[in-house]
Amino acid sequence: MALVGARGRGGLIAVGPVLRWGRTVGFALTLPVVLVTLWWVWSADSTNYYAPPLQTILTTFGDVWFSERLRADVLPSVTRLLIGYTGAVVLGVGLGVLLGANRTLRRVTEPVLEFFRAIPPPALIPILFLFAGIGDTAKVIVIISGAVWPVLLNTVEGVRAVDDVLSDTSRSYGVTGLARLRHLVLPAASPQIVAGMRQALSISIILMVISEMFASTNGLGFSVIQFQRSFAIPEMWSGILLLGLLGFVLSLLFQLFERRTLRWYHGLRRSQRGEN
Repeated sequence: MALVGARGRGGLIAVGPVLRWGRTVGFALTLPVVLVTLWWVWSADSTNYYAPPLQTILTTFGDVWFSERLRADVLPSVTRLLIGYTGAVVLGVGLGVLLGANRTLRRVTEPVLEFFRAIPPPALIPILFLFAGIGDTAKVIVIISGAVWPVLLNTVEGVRAVDDVLSDTSRSYGVTGLARLRHLVLPAASPQIVAGMRQALSISIILMVISEMFASTNGLGFSVIQFQRSFAIPEMWSGILLLGLLGFVLSLLFQLFERRTLRWYHGLRRSQRGEN
């Protein structure tokens, strides 16, 4: 661990992790800062009605989204997103464990699952709206119907890949049922489950926006399409920016969750690579 001459109450302090964190943040922010700067300079003198200056968009951003729309449009969208994403994760992990642990069940259901997985989720929106209406329930179902697949398929593969030696050892020690699921199957499959959850998050955001564009009276997707239809171009751009920021923040939160949940896995990988 790197040490420098900075002194605290206990003497020398380790700044290695701080430097690594600073370097990571620097790499993460460099390209966005460059792109925003280029956008600002390129659009500064723009007279194109459909491509207003970035300064105008940012000014509109504050006026539009730090107002009543925060409660009326942003919160409903985020709520649908979180409920739909959570439902997809719970359903995907539950079914994935069942299918991954039971070869016969997996063979019986595989053709049906492959058929439904091949259908693009937006194609199901009209049908789902017919049966579930145009309320929040239908939008949550749309998110679940599309986001469940990466979680389900990754969980199945993760459960199937549980080490045979560990499986036999746990069985010989009488570790079965829920104890085996909790202490062996889920931890062993967790890297692939988390990978599926990461893919499902981006799919959930996409389907949240699409479902709100089809039939809705509020939400971010509804607002963006309404701004576009009324030729409120800066407001439309501000909505797109907000969606990007929402996805960015959720991605950061998910990375924190992943690092905490898979700390043992990343430590094992670093050890195998000979890193500290």
